[in-house]
Amino acid sequence: METHLLGFAAGALISVVTAPVGVSGAVFLLPVQLSVLNVPNPAVTPTNLLYNVVSGPGALLRYRRRGQLGGPLTRLLVLGTLPGVVVGAILRVFAVPGPQAFRILVGAFLLPLGLWLCYQTLRPARKGGASGTAREPSPRTITGMAMGVGVIGGIYGIGGGSILGPILAGRGIPMTRVAPAALASTFVTSIVGALTYLVLSFFTSGDIAPHWTLGIACGLGGLVGGYLGARLQPRMPEKALRLLLGVLACALAVLYLVQGLT
Repeated sequence: METHLLGFAAGALISVVTAPVGVSGAVFLLPVQLSVLNVPNPAVTPTNLLYNVVSGPGALLRYRRRGQLGGPLTRLLVLGTLPGVVVGAILRVFAVPGPQAFRILVGAFLLPLGLWLCYQTLRPARKGGASGTAREPSPRTITGMAMGVGVIGGIYGIGGGSILGPILAGRGIPMTRVAPAALASTFVTSIVGALTYLVLSFFTSGDIAPHWTLGIACGLGGLVGGYLGARLQPRMPEKALRLLLGVLACALAVLYLVQGLT
């Protein structure tokens, strides 16, 4: 019971901060599950996906009430991440035994990306009102990036918003579009990913199926925190949201680099 209460609290605290910028919180919950809650590999991945499934509706309901769900960006992200998460789950079970290399790679990728996003947000606007914002990526590019992120999410059970969010925001897409689209794609692909692991658990040995009660406990915390976080988003200016996303990316990168190198 103590472990489940701790999981609930961790899910709530993480998601209330991450939901406004389209990050499910699973990417920060992963090290908590490994180091504090002692969830074994590879069961930590489907347990994290289960957290996304349970926690997602809180923020998504709030975004839907404001008319921010749907739209072409959401469809492009789902179209890419759905096949990717199935491929990632298969690779996780049969080819990737541990998270060490993942932590180093993701940390090395997110740190410069987060620093760049913070710099882009804080630097003064150019004369004449030009902000230097990059052009939005093409639909094909967005779908390709989403597929790659889906594979990563299938392997490690993280929400794709932690990777897609900084990229899309840095390419000029407003956070009011990025956040709900990223969370929606994370929710849909997590359902498919968790079911894929469940099916694989019947055909392979080892601790592969989700830890159901712990994943649900963490998810219920994320459900409450995600709803509160999504409710806070309209009260936060675009600049503050971009800066928050950049800081979260940097913090996650440092955390994963330290854990991966020790």
